[in-house]
This record gives sequence, C-alpha cells and structure tokens, in this order.
Amino acid sequence: MRKTAIILGATGLTGRFLLDELIADDHYKTIKLFSRKSTEIQSEKIEEFLIDVLTLEKHQSDFTADEVYCCVGTTAAKTKERARYKAIDFGIPVMAAKLAKENGIDTFLVLSSMGANANSNLFYNRTKGEMEKEVLLQQIKHTFILRPSLLGGKRDESRFGEKIGKILMQIMEPLFVGSLKKYKIIHPSTIAKCMKILAMEKPNTSIFSSNEIEKIAYLNQ
Repeated sequence: MRKTAIILGATGLTGRFLLDELIADDHYKTIKLFSRKSTEIQSEKIEEFLIDVLTLEKHQSDFTADEVYCCVGTTAAKTKERARYKAIDFGIPVMAAKLAKENGIDTFLVLSSMGANANSNLFYNRTKGEMEKEVLLQQIKHTFILRPSLLGGKRDESRFGEKIGKILMQIMEPLFVGSLKKYKIIHPSTIAKCMKILAMEKPNTSIFSSNEIEKIAYLNQ
C-alpha cells in the first residue's frame, strides 16, 4: 500500500531535498506540504496547504498521513525576536507532534540540532532541547530526532556568520575523527536520505547524531 507523508518546511534547505526524495520514491502516493509559501514544484503527488504554520492546530482535519517529517527551523540572525524564534523552533514541531498523536500517525521525524539540551544556558540549544523533550512526551510509536551539525549546501539567503563557520569547519575537517566525527559539516541531502530510511526501517533508537545520520544514509545507498 502506497503511503501519504506530511512535510513541514519543504521550502527550506533540507526540506527541499526530502521532497525530491519522496517524489522519486514509488512507496509514496501523496505528499502533503504545510507551509506559508509554495515550493512551486510540479508533481501529481504534491498536495499543498498554504497556511500560517504558527496556527497549525486550525488544520487538524487535513493533518492526516502515515508519516510526518518536520524540517522547520530558523536562526537567531533571521529571527531576532526570541518569542517568535521559540514559536517557530519549538511551537511548530511540538504542535505537529500533538496533531500526529491525536490523528493516529505513528511515525514522526523532526530535525533538531547538535547541542540540543533542555538545560543549556544557550537559548538556541535550550529551545531545541525543550522541543525534543516535548515531542518525546507525545509518545508517538516511531519518533526519530535528528541532530545534524552545521549544514552544507547553498541557501537562498546569505548568512555571513554561517559562511565563516563553514570555511573554518572545512579547514579543521581532517581533525574530526573518532568521537569528533559528529562535528563534520553534513549535506542536507544526506539528512533527507537518512530521514526517509528511518521512516521505512523504523529502528528502536530515537535520537541520531550527525555522524550516525551520515552512516545510515551512506550504508543504504
């Protein structure tokens, strides 16, 4: 039986690669996209819901699928107001998880970040950690949290600080061996491949570090 998937954040860097993965996969019949703007990608599989994703709860009747992929996220540079930042990075994934639970969707995947920690003194890491904690509290049968390091690939918008970070990471990459592998830059296409594999294979592990994400993606090529 062919599946229906929901993607939140399909216009973002990782979400775009994930959408391409699911369009090309014959296991998927329908891909529901919830976002404020269109991806402008033409496919008979795509069903777009152009909404304010900060009020996702208003669209519970449409939020039905076999799997939910949440690739939503922002940055401190892009969203300077902390309340709005938390509404996006915490509020949207948590509401998506609650709707998935209420609508009987048993597979939920969410993109978090390396360093996520609900007890962190850093606002960004703490927000991600609190999000993870609340998502896990929904007790969706197959919940997968991915914690990638700095993302490679080209974004639509320019992020100067991120560009400098990538250059430094690339210079230091030969040093990232053993337990340091999780700090290597990871390409969003790798994350997308891993997400699809996790949704299919449904392992017992819930949280995946960046090097584990890469290992899963490449072992299944």
